[in-house]
Amino acid sequence: MLHAHLTTLHVVAQILELFTERPELSEALLAGSGIAPADLQGGDSRITRTQELQVCTNALALRADLGLELGRRLHVSSYGLLGYAALSSATFGDAWRLLLQYPALLGTYFKLDLSVEGELAWISAAEYRDAPALERFNVEMCLASLRLIGDDLLGQPLPLAAAQFGHAQPAYVEHYAASFACALQFGAARNAFAFPAEWLQRRLPLADPVTHQEMLARCRKQNSEFTTRQAWLQRVRAELASHLAEPPGLEALAQQMHCSPRSLRRHLQELGTHYQELLDELRFERAKTLLSQEDWPICRIAEELGFSESASFRHAFQRWSGVAPSRFRA
Repeated sequence: MLHAHLTTLHVVAQILELFTERPELSEALLAGSGIAPADLQGGDSRITRTQELQVCTNALALRADLGLELGRRLHVSSYGLLGYAALSSATFGDAWRLLLQYPALLGTYFKLDLSVEGELAWISAAEYRDAPALERFNVEMCLASLRLIGDDLLGQPLPLAAAQFGHAQPAYVEHYAASFACALQFGAARNAFAFPAEWLQRRLPLADPVTHQEMLARCRKQNSEFTTRQAWLQRVRAELASHLAEPPGLEALAQQMHCSPRSLRRHLQELGTHYQELLDELRFERAKTLLSQEDWPICRIAEELGFSESASFRHAFQRWSGVAPSRFRA
């Protein structure tokens, strides 16, 4: 199952909109992500999931139920061409099967699945492999958005039979009712919600075979382009990650990628990033891992990440995260 390594700025934009009444928080929300306010004006800009998760981490410090609130804002139209292809599908079941066929376009952090168990159809989210501290947040955002998509597709509320969550019951459990008006189970073996399976046969109010075929063709093309970009970017990241102590310069990296430095710069620009940003991102990820290990002194971490002196590393980490390495470790 392909998981998205790049995503749109949509979630980040929604977070800033959620705190729009407190504009003074914009800088704090974007701290350490490498995203500037001007970047949000780009129509087809892509960011890495690390950048997105950094903004989510910043926002979670201000609002514990952020995942549920964001999920209630991520309508089917948030997913671009794929969302419109789903809306024009013939039946509710067809729409779900289409959505789950293109996880890269959904930008999901999970393996999504549709299964029928007796009289119930279950939509589940499994195999989360990103920041453990953000798992509950991502589960809440994912399932709340998928439930909202069900309403959007049908043009009416989807009746839920049950919802299950692998995490413990949170202190804000009463907020779940807005998305999951059904029996709730926490500490469950899966993250999923269920509805009567008969609804899978419902014809959608916006079904249109001509529009659907056109949107489907565009989705296939976009998915092919997007997954190719992701694979190429992962190769670049792997080359840099394996040489963080002595990172190759742009020209050496281009040679390893079998292209010219100019082509490398252009390809990275098309992906919404550049050489130094990728290097900083990988160093930041590695630095956070090493800082969590008490037997790694700051000077050794700096050396491991290719910094000539500890002061340079401290300055860079402060820029990436908004806090000093010693404070992050504490």
